[in-house]
Order: sequence, then C-alpha cells, then structure tokens
Amino acid sequence: MDGMTVAGGVRAVARIVARDDGRGGTSLPVLDGDGPLAPRRTRGSGAEARVVLVGAMSGPLGGDHFSVEADVEAGARLRVGSAAATIALPGQSKGEARYDVRLSVADGGELHWLPEQLISARGSDLYVTTRVDVGATGRLVLREEQVLGRVGEEPGRLGSRLRVCVAGRVVLDQELACGPGAPGGWDGPAGLGGSRAVGQLVVVRPEFADVPVTARPLGENAAVLPLAGPAALVSAVAADALRLRRLLDEALRSLG
Repeated sequence: MDGMTVAGGVRAVARIVARDDGRGGTSLPVLDGDGPLAPRRTRGSGAEARVVLVGAMSGPLGGDHFSVEADVEAGARLRVGSAAATIALPGQSKGEARYDVRLSVADGGELHWLPEQLISARGSDLYVTTRVDVGATGRLVLREEQVLGRVGEEPGRLGSRLRVCVAGRVVLDQELACGPGAPGGWDGPAGLGGSRAVGQLVVVRPEFADVPVTARPLGENAAVLPLAGPAALVSAVAADALRLRRLLDEALRSLG
C-alpha cells in the first residue's frame, strides 16, 4: 500500500512482527510498509532475524506523520537498522512533522533497535516519540542519535521523547528540545554545551536486576547510568555524528 498524502503532509506506517519459528530461528509474519517507509529483510545470523528500514522518499517534511511499530514475541530475536540517516526537512506545509516509534518485546524476546542518525536540517520542525514496552525477561538494545544541522548549517527545531517500561514499570521517561523555539539554555553549559550531536543507548537485561550497572563517566562527553529496573542508560554528546557513534559503541562494549 502506498503512503497516504493528505492536506498538510504524508501519512505512512511500517509494521514488523518477529516470531519464534520453532526451529531455532525467527520468522517475520508481518513486514509491511507504505510510502516512504519500506522495511526489508536481510540475511540474519543464527536465531536472529534482521530488518533494514529503507527510506523511499525524502522526509519527514513539514506536516508529515510517520509511524513504525515492531513487536518481538516470546523467544524471537530481531535486529532493526536503517539504510541511511533520516533527514528532517522543511516542506510546503509549515506544520510540525511527527515520527512515532512503538516497540514491544515479550518475555524471552530480544530486540536490537539500531537506526542511523536523525538529522535536523535548517527550517525543519520535527517531534519524535519512542515508546518501548519490555517484558520482565525481555532484552533490549536501543540507540538514538540526533544531529543538529548538516555540515555548516544551523539546525531546525527538534523535540523528542523516549519512554521505556519494563514489566509494566516506567524506568525512563525523558524529553529533549533543541533548535529555534526550544526553551532557553538547550545549547548552554547545562545542555549540549555547543555540541551538535546527542545520543543515548538504553540496554535492558534481566541480569541487571541482580548485578546493577555502576554509574560512571566515559571520558568527558558520555556517562553510564543505572535505571530503576534491570536497565541502563548511556547519554553522550559529541561534535559530530562520527564521534558520537564511537562513544556509543564504546559504551555498549563496556556493558558487555
């Protein structure tokens, strides 16, 4: 099905369901996308299925509303990435664009959600929400990376909210606002401090309930923090996307 274009922008939805196939692997009984959202299965590894989100159009543009849903059922393992960075751009409509991500991981399931960076181009206006529900014995690695402006460019307005629940309990609920119109101080010493790339990792593992992660800095621009549950948060800022990725990769290795 093609994405629906309505007054004010494009509406598009992608949906993925991962299921234990009963033979030591993971099947994908649902793998659908429309318009600019095209999920494609790639070669997996062992029990893990792999999916790449391919952007079939530019955007999101002003007024667009994109949604991605992924459900990992009990015993399934899924890794999702994207073929390229997502670039928020201004459009003919001056309205806010939205990008909603909804993820669920059942008991015994595992999800690695590792998209490429989101770039906020000058003149754009985007609000992103990511909501994740993880079962008590589910596993999650989630990476978010946001880059403020292309090279030599001021950013657009970017807002995001990340909410993670484990076994029905909220372990993280945070918001970020950057760019024109954001509350004052977002780029000051208590905010990004002049950095143009910001990211976070959320790692959920049942064993963290018995051996919690220890809070610690990772150099000058990143920190590992335990959450109120079997989970950990890594927050990092950097001058650019490449340095940010290196920080987050290092943090993930430090968590084993």
